[in-house]
Amino acid sequence: MTAVAMASDGGYDPVISKLITSLKEAESLTDEKDLGFLQNLLQSKELNALVNVHSKVAKINKDDRIAPLLSASVQILMEVLELLAPRCHISPLCKEVFHLLQTPHLQSILFAHDAIAQKDFYPHLPDIPVEVDEDEETIKIVQLVKSNEPLCAGAQSAEPIVGATIKTDEETGKIIIARIMHGGAADRSGLIHVGDEVIEVNNINVEGKTPSDVLSILQNSEGTITFKLVPSDGKLDQRESKVRVRAYFDYEPENDPYIPCKEAGLGFQRGDILHIVSQDDSYWWQARKEGEKTTRAGLIPSRALQERRILHERTQKETNGDAKTENDDFDREMIATYEEVAKLYPRPGVFRPIILIGAPGVGRNELKRRLVARDPEKYKSPVPYTTRPMRPGEVAGREYLFVTREKMEADIAACKFIEHGEYKGHLYGTAAESVKSIVNAGCVCVLGPHYQALKSLRTAQLKPYIVHIRPPTYEELKKSRTKARARSTFDENNSRGFTDEEFMEMIKSDERINFLYGHFCDDEIVNDDLTEAFEKLVNLANKCESEPLWAPASWVQ
Repeated sequence: MTAVAMASDGGYDPVISKLITSLKEAESLTDEKDLGFLQNLLQSKELNALVNVHSKVAKINKDDRIAPLLSASVQILMEVLELLAPRCHISPLCKEVFHLLQTPHLQSILFAHDAIAQKDFYPHLPDIPVEVDEDEETIKIVQLVKSNEPLCAGAQSAEPIVGATIKTDEETGKIIIARIMHGGAADRSGLIHVGDEVIEVNNINVEGKTPSDVLSILQNSEGTITFKLVPSDGKLDQRESKVRVRAYFDYEPENDPYIPCKEAGLGFQRGDILHIVSQDDSYWWQARKEGEKTTRAGLIPSRALQERRILHERTQKETNGDAKTENDDFDREMIATYEEVAKLYPRPGVFRPIILIGAPGVGRNELKRRLVARDPEKYKSPVPYTTRPMRPGEVAGREYLFVTREKMEADIAACKFIEHGEYKGHLYGTAAESVKSIVNAGCVCVLGPHYQALKSLRTAQLKPYIVHIRPPTYEELKKSRTKARARSTFDENNSRGFTDEEFMEMIKSDERINFLYGHFCDDEIVNDDLTEAFEKLVNLANKCESEPLWAPASWVQ
């Protein structure tokens, strides 16, 4: 009796039935054990159910009545979340929709919808191997329209060709495709792959020629460019990665003597968010600036390459004896290149601490005081500890918590302080428990610590929003403080104004903070006018609690 597969609607699946019939006919030619396994598999209810589900899903795109309207609903969901986030504190309805769209069940449905709309349910099988004569090579001819994409003759014999770079193979001496630039003409065509050997360009044989020779042929070509290629043995995956990073340094490709092609480079500044689309090359990544979805990707130094450069520069400075004497051990161990980031969405009732760092005297403590005074029930600052004696007019627990030196030293040894230091023979510090209690109470914790405290405050547990309060130029600094009759914070009694030396020291200290810690800051405020600076701080505080913002990826996962 011939076994057949029963379909869910009471009929039989014709494909599986034919397979089973074919197996029966081939019993004499097939291993009995393997035949039995295949028969059991094809007759199983589980496989039959999967086939039925696949068949019904496959019919969706053939039925105009239920055809998908779009295939990127998840991307639209993310865009809607970004639009709703700033309005959540204004409209309860927006707030409800915002949190509904973040539920895992709804997002899973949309992921499944996109997979079906994009026909991602079809099985991905390897290409069928083509049998070729040993003495005969497979040749493919590709035509691309010449565009304004970069062409250059430069270092390491790698020149962009309509969005691809070439090089001379060290072993064979042949011209091969070294890199495909994401978003370029070669990538969009899908016909040129890394490792392909270039045989001819516009009917000109390139055997024995250099990449520079090929570049000359291209520069003298007009309109369509025809490539004759020998396909590589394997096609590397050209899918774009989804990695986003925040750059921790400035980069100008035109000033980089080592980049394979300056015109193919992507310049950026510290703090820019970059979409890393490819990390296939150990030394040169491909990236776009976040939001520039349609542009061709550009080359940037990889993390490994940039780390090597920084270490080399430090070694050179130390060897020449011109290294800075002011260095923090922690900061010299860190090599700032890139940090992987993701969007951190605000959560109701959970507020990120706001940390203000800056040079002594720049005004961060006054800005902190004004923010707390604006809404004391919402913004709170932990009361610091000190070992100095109480001064006239001070109240214990208001300005400071006064403790003995022995007690504070014991708590420091027990790691109970997120920051501590000594000034004029007295210890000062902020207890970790004080910060946690403010956050757990549903308030915004506002801190103005010493900048070195960032190494213990910038954690996934606290997720702080860090603002660098910076002074203006020397002339503006002196003018604004004199006009406001500001009292020197270097004088304990605040009985005099700032001296020129103190202004210079403030600017020098700010430059050092920016060099060592500026890349950790989410934003900065130049305090040239206290009223305007405070308005900017209030705006940043509102943005922090209402908008999705870039943060270290480890905080989001």
